Amino acid sequence: MPTLRVLRSVPELRGALHEQRSAGQRIGFVPTMGALHAGHASLVERARALSDCVVVSIFVNPLQFGPKEDLAQYPRTPDADIALLETSGCRFLFMPAVEEIYPQGFFTTVHMPGMTEVLCGRSRPGHFDGVLTVVLKLLNMVQPDVACFGRKDFQQALLIRRMVRDLNLPVQIEVCPTLREADGLAMSSRNRYLSAPERAVAIGLRAALLQMDRAFRAGQRDAATLTEFGRTRIAAEPRFRLDYLEVRDAQDLSQRCGSVQTGDVVAVAAFLGSARLIDNALLGMETAP
Repeated sequence: MPTLRVLRSVPELRGALHEQRSAGQRIGFVPTMGALHAGHASLVERARALSDCVVVSIFVNPLQFGPKEDLAQYPRTPDADIALLETSGCRFLFMPAVEEIYPQGFFTTVHMPGMTEVLCGRSRPGHFDGVLTVVLKLLNMVQPDVACFGRKDFQQALLIRRMVRDLNLPVQIEVCPTLREADGLAMSSRNRYLSAPERAVAIGLRAALLQMDRAFRAGQRDAATLTEFGRTRIAAEPRFRLDYLEVRDAQDLSQRCGSVQTGDVVAVAAFLGSARLIDNALLGMETAP
């Protein structure tokens, strides 16, 4: 297995990848904010299956954090991240400084009205402008043939697909299944914020989604009724502070106010202690845990 090479500047990155392309290599890309776990490793594995050479980026993007959010506290574990990538088949790790991504005088951002202003976008104004801006910049820097994202961040993945389509970017966007702990909790870097007692109740989010899915499979089609089932399950654990729980069209995120259908997405976000957890389910298409 080739040795992992760490790159820190755009010229260095482009030079290394030029060598790979000249050798006929197909480039795969996995953008991350670090604090890597098995979920990230599964994205690298998928990128390896779709390409010849995998690049992972680690960049905690300040543009997507609000003034009262956890930018300063966001977990940073570079040594552990490198160790994970060295055994995952990643060829290049791009770890730029903030100044490399946003040099002095940087001004241009990406804004997509509508779908960025619901769900997490309603709770975190400007968040997706920051996400789309950094993803567009990274895609332009790496110029991959394929880029892999996780379905846990359902809204983010949908927006990135739309941006790539709208701006005619020559990259295949692959959305990969959410990797979960044995009890069903979606793997997330922010799970590190949970205390042991909080971790024990965190699975309530997944339980609420599965309860809604079971009701749908049993014939319930009313969005309000299904949502109330989920809210009741989450409310049974008073340590949760629900941000949102909604049923939306999985293609354009329009809200389902009446009848729902197979493949609609149920999206949830809730605070548990200092952690903000998100998850989702596709109605009629879920398997436990």
